[in-house]
Amino acid sequence: MALLEVHDLVLSFAGLEVIRELTFMVEQGTIASMIGPNGAGKTSVFNCLTGFYRPDSGQIKFNDHSILRRKPHKITRAGMARTFQNLRLFKSMTVLENVMSGMHCRTSAGALGAVFHTPSQHREEELITRVSEECLAFVGLLEKKDHYAGNLPYGDQRRVEWARALATKPRLLLLDEPAAGLNHDEKQELIELILHIRNELGITILLIEHDMGLVMKVSEKITVIDYGKKIAEGTAGEVQNNPKVIEAYLGSEDEEDLL
Repeated sequence: MALLEVHDLVLSFAGLEVIRELTFMVEQGTIASMIGPNGAGKTSVFNCLTGFYRPDSGQIKFNDHSILRRKPHKITRAGMARTFQNLRLFKSMTVLENVMSGMHCRTSAGALGAVFHTPSQHREEELITRVSEECLAFVGLLEKKDHYAGNLPYGDQRRVEWARALATKPRLLLLDEPAAGLNHDEKQELIELILHIRNELGITILLIEHDMGLVMKVSEKITVIDYGKKIAEGTAGEVQNNPKVIEAYLGSEDEEDLL
């Protein structure tokens, strides 16, 4: 069963098409990847999926409902969360506070409850704290919950962002360059965490990544785009040996990793 369906997606800026009639789908319970050379349009696809960009045409269906032109917070509430290539943490807030901020889409007590400290607001605060701590424990950072996010090593800051995304209770998690800036050991831990999120939490994952070693290890399906157009799709073995994919990567820094 397809959790995410994208059909004939088109996006242009100033008359220049950055996504060209792109069609792909992500099956529920799978780990899928989207790869392509720099400037291929991968992050633009994520921005369309999450409501940050408005496509010119096409269709995006999530959990069998159209999310085209929905606002980002409504897409998050529907069950789609994302991380970003560039960290977007509140560095002057604690690790726990950062993760708690991710749960705003699931809160309901409202402004009056916060002002008058109603019982429902108190219960909701306890729930937010408990869920946030569970997410931090899942990514291995619970013992650092009271540290300021900006004081953590880069790899741990990445984990805070993943915990915050998990706190939204997503059905689909979009990871934009999750291995960027990580060392070899941190990348191995990331591979384990991605598999753990899918296997233990049942969350479907779609990732954009330049580290071909990571992509080939975790992906059950890979979509390859170049200049905003899909040029190949299939398993790691099928994509790795596809002449169009090899041609698209010729001269790029990823060629050796891909081959």
